[in-house]
Amino acid sequence: MDASDRSDDCAPLAALLLDPSALPALSDLEGESLRGSAFSVSHAPDAAEGWAEILRDGLTFDVRGLAGGPAQVLPSVNAGVGISPSEVDGLCALALAPGPHLAGAQRLLPVIRVAANLLLDLARIGPAKAIAWLPSQLLIRVDLFERAVRPWLDGGPFPAPAFVALHADSAGGLRSAGLNFFIEQEFLLQSAAPENAGQLPRVAIRLIDWLVAHGPISSSTEAVLAGTGAVFLEVEAGGRILARCD
Repeated sequence: MDASDRSDDCAPLAALLLDPSALPALSDLEGESLRGSAFSVSHAPDAAEGWAEILRDGLTFDVRGLAGGPAQVLPSVNAGVGISPSEVDGLCALALAPGPHLAGAQRLLPVIRVAANLLLDLARIGPAKAIAWLPSQLLIRVDLFERAVRPWLDGGPFPAPAFVALHADSAGGLRSAGLNFFIEQEFLLQSAAPENAGQLPRVAIRLIDWLVAHGPISSSTEAVLAGTGAVFLEVEAGGRILARCD
């Protein structure tokens, strides 16, 4: 069986970062599966190949970089939550990619939910130090990833801090990175009142949740965000959203 990450549609979504001594082997995945984990090993080539197909909630994903096989290249990250990108030196990567049957569906929220659950499952085996969400080049400490995604998995709001990076703009605003994976658009958020710039991170988190729920925008509109008020949205040439709040 070919590894799924040879297809652009099945490129890895995330990577777990672990100390070399904590990198799990195929036997560790199989043992966890036998102990009643929510996932099972649905296909495993020779252990020397360093990858396995795992099944959870009816969906298959490939895990690559297992101990005893070829090492995975450390992912490129340029933002960190609870951990600095400079702290990954010396760590090993365990990549998670959607299986071939999910080609073209890797952006769907039900698929992302299963991927998030699998990342939590796998992170406990190592244990892992951090999770890199690759579409946004975002590195997040495992406990903070779980704190963000657990309410979402239980029916709460979209966990923006786990999947979308926010970067300071030179003019004092915030720009998103990785939101385009979900809606094919990014935004630049600015405040009309410079003294309110400290509220932008909170507004940005609520705006990400709103945009993921409503989808891309093609014309000027107003998003009324719970707890933060109205944000006015315009689409710039090239498709980026310019968002302004009071």
